[in-house]
Amino acid sequence: MSGAISRPAATPHPRFLVAVLAFCGVVVAVMQTLVVPLLPHIPALTGATPTAASWLVTITLLTGAVCTPVLGRVGDMYGKRRVLLASLGVLVAGSALCALSSQIGVLIAGRALQGAALAVVPLGISIMRDELAPERVIPSVALMSSTLGIGAAVGLPIAALVIEHSDWHTMFWASAGLGVLDIVLVLLCVPESSVRSRGRFDAVGALGLSAALVSLLLAVTQGGQWGWASTRTLGLLVLAVVIGLLWGRYELRTASPMVDLRVSARPAVLLTNIAALLIGFAFYANSLSTGQMVQEPTSTGYGLGASIVVSGLCLLPGGLAMVALSPVSARISARYGPKTALAIASAVLAVGYLIRFFTSHQLWTIILGATVVAAGTAIAYSALPTLVMRAVPVSETGAANGLNTLMRSVGQAFCSAAVAAVLASVTFRVDGREAPTLHAYLLVFLIAGGAALLALAVTLCLPSGRTQDTGTVGRGAKTPLARESV
Repeated sequence: MSGAISRPAATPHPRFLVAVLAFCGVVVAVMQTLVVPLLPHIPALTGATPTAASWLVTITLLTGAVCTPVLGRVGDMYGKRRVLLASLGVLVAGSALCALSSQIGVLIAGRALQGAALAVVPLGISIMRDELAPERVIPSVALMSSTLGIGAAVGLPIAALVIEHSDWHTMFWASAGLGVLDIVLVLLCVPESSVRSRGRFDAVGALGLSAALVSLLLAVTQGGQWGWASTRTLGLLVLAVVIGLLWGRYELRTASPMVDLRVSARPAVLLTNIAALLIGFAFYANSLSTGQMVQEPTSTGYGLGASIVVSGLCLLPGGLAMVALSPVSARISARYGPKTALAIASAVLAVGYLIRFFTSHQLWTIILGATVVAAGTAIAYSALPTLVMRAVPVSETGAANGLNTLMRSVGQAFCSAAVAAVLASVTFRVDGREAPTLHAYLLVFLIAGGAALLALAVTLCLPSGRTQDTGTVGRGAKTPLARESV
């Protein structure tokens, strides 16, 4: 294959390839939660308003949502390793921008670049499908997909420790260094896939999808500040619907669409993406509520007055559980089918929130509930890409997994809006300020548990067995990814 980026001289051992790609996934996922512990301090550190500071999270969500399906498609067409390296380069550039400046505008620009690197995860999944032997695909993809949750759980305590004991720019320098290390490891250990999809890149489709996503996610993430009935919020929602309809009409008529809507409309793909949205919603409520809840002052009657570091460490056992459970999920998928694994995951998520609903009074029970939720998320995130790969042609793996990752991000955006609305509206006055009541947090757990039960219902509606011959799975083999028993 020709191109500016060379293929490694010898094919690396599969374990090196999987380890390198999984490490890339963790680093990218850490970027999603890196600034969360820093947000309350940003106005004092930069002179920005709290509203401007919130854009450090919002912009990452927007660019990640837009770039993930687009870069997944570009990787399918022009080379997954090439696009993976470009995404990591963008992450390094964004991290360096944030490390060099305390200006809120520059920080937002840097965070936008960091968010764009989220495409690394679906690209890594696609490379694994192309390069690994069939028997290694399911466990490797399970680990790669789980890095989204692992990185998010690990990022919070690490960032909290850095903020408490060092200059806050240090964490961005560390991010840049990890990004450079990722690039070197990919160059050494990851070959370029020879699998390509045909046709021209659909630039109009990419712009239309981006415009619809930005309009929708802006309305969802900013609606609480602007007002849900405000002209801006409603106007953006209407704009998202109009652009989405026009985009869909165009995609159905073009020869080489950005997203093959006919494939995406298959029950096996559509229901998997709906489940991904619900799982993303249910998972994110755990991250958003745990740290804030344990930091609430003891005068609230339920808060523990914990430090920012302790609040971050509450999620660390969940991150470790996700590492341990990704191979377990792979074994369940291999033996009983990914549908069974996703059903089990959704049930575990619901049980986790049931535990949180009844035991949110002591630190160890809060950690237990959060860890059970993380365990369910690990199994779900491991099963979702396998379900996608069973239902799409091998040449569309990157785009299809990018769309599935996008749906998880959309679920997280809706969750963020819902949690913020509940915690801001169900309050009482304590120590001269408004604080969420315990019932507000319990309502969050009920909503998230309900999302998990809906994901279970959607999963049970998935068709059993493979919907079509999806082509080569793994290097040179044509085999089902798993058998189905549900």
